[in-house]
Amino acid sequence: MKFNIRGENIEVTEALRDYVEKKLTKLERYFEAPPTSEVYVTLSVIKGLQTVEVTIPLTGVMLRAEEKNADMYASIDLVCDKLERQIRKHKTKVNRKIRQEGGIRDILKVDTSVQLDEDEDFELVRTKSFTLKPMDIEEAILQMNMVGHSFFVFSNMLTEQVNVVYKRQDGKYGLIEPAR
Repeated sequence: MKFNIRGENIEVTEALRDYVEKKLTKLERYFEAPPTSEVYVTLSVIKGLQTVEVTIPLTGVMLRAEEKNADMYASIDLVCDKLERQIRKHKTKVNRKIRQEGGIRDILKVDTSVQLDEDEDFELVRTKSFTLKPMDIEEAILQMNMVGHSFFVFSNMLTEQVNVVYKRQDGKYGLIEPAR
C-alpha cells in the first residue's frame, strides 16, 4: 500500500505516520495482492475531536471510513476496525454473487470457510420520482436547506448533468458529480 497522509490543524509526526501505516497495512491480509492504489489519510482536529478519514479506492469499490475520538490513536484504531468491517461485509456480499461469475474475486481473498454475521438485507421501502429542475449549486443548497434534508439531487445548469449537494458533518457542503 502507498500512503498519502496529511494533517489539517495538526502536525503529522513520524510516530503518527508510522502508527497509521502499521494499522492500515494489516488490512492487506484481506486482499489477494496488496492494493496498488494510494491510500488517502487525513488527520485533523475538528471541534476538539481527533478525526481520522481514510479513503481506499479499489477496482469496483471505494472503501471510506471516518472516526472521531478525544485521542488520535484511538481514532486510528476505530477507523481501521470500521474499514475491516466494511471489507468483511463487502466480501460476504460479493462471495454470494461471484460464486458463478468471478470478477472481484481477483481483488479480495475469498474464504468460504468463515461465516460472517454481517449478512444484511437491504430493504427498499420507498421509491420517489421527480423532475430535476436545472439550477446552480447555490440554489440547490438553498433548496436542500428549505426542505430540511441532508442532501439534494439536481440538474446542474452549468454542466447539464445530475449532481448531488450534501451537508458535511463539519457544517460545510459537498458536491457529488459524475466523472468526466
